[in-house]
Amino acid sequence: MEWQQILGFYHVAKLGSFTKAGELTFRTQSALSQQVKALEEELACRLFERIGKKRLRLTPAGEVFFRFSEAILERSARLQEELNALQGFQSGHLRIAAPFTTLYHLFRQVVTEYRQQFPQVQLTILDRSQPEVIDLVKSGEIDFGVALESLAPKDLVARRWQKVETFLLTPTGHPLTKVKRVTMKQIAKYPLILPPKTPRSPRGRKIEEDLRKLGLDYHIIMESSNVELSSLYVEMGLGISLAT
Repeated sequence: MEWQQILGFYHVAKLGSFTKAGELTFRTQSALSQQVKALEEELACRLFERIGKKRLRLTPAGEVFFRFSEAILERSARLQEELNALQGFQSGHLRIAAPFTTLYHLFRQVVTEYRQQFPQVQLTILDRSQPEVIDLVKSGEIDFGVALESLAPKDLVARRWQKVETFLLTPTGHPLTKVKRVTMKQIAKYPLILPPKTPRSPRGRKIEEDLRKLGLDYHIIMESSNVELSSLYVEMGLGISLAT
């Protein structure tokens, strides 16, 4: 029984897929399949059974071996941490996911400071939509993610990091720039540039829901999930936008 076999089995069991485990570990599906097959031959029992064409489920023997592999990996991680502490530095692999806007506007200084403080830590940063961030946290493919608190499901632990405010983007000299407290009724009078109504852009759905609840008529002249692109077209005078 080899370490890579245990590691490969653990990720396949955790993700329920040879394909997803291969993407996470940078190994081919065939290589992982051969590792699991070798384990099954050595242990003289089946560890997985297929449900349909793509889904996998652990057998009773697989459940036992999964608990064993999980315990081994936890002990290995603790051992590495203790050895690193003796040498006076921290290392490991930290996986983070966040939306583009968060990475662009809020993360750059944080990442710079983190790398200076923990140069031995391998860092992986993923640009993903907020729903994708939450899915990655749930699957265990990342250590933590950044998303709006309102989107965090109850089965995940959420910690507040930054307070997010909504800003109104208008061209220079726009009539709304002279208004001290802008209302949604006033905003609805102008062409809007909003995020698309897709699972990747929950903010766009929320804005439209607020407009509909108020019974307001509105016109979306452009959809864009990129704040920088929206700002460019606002500057051109195409419409106004709401950004966080």
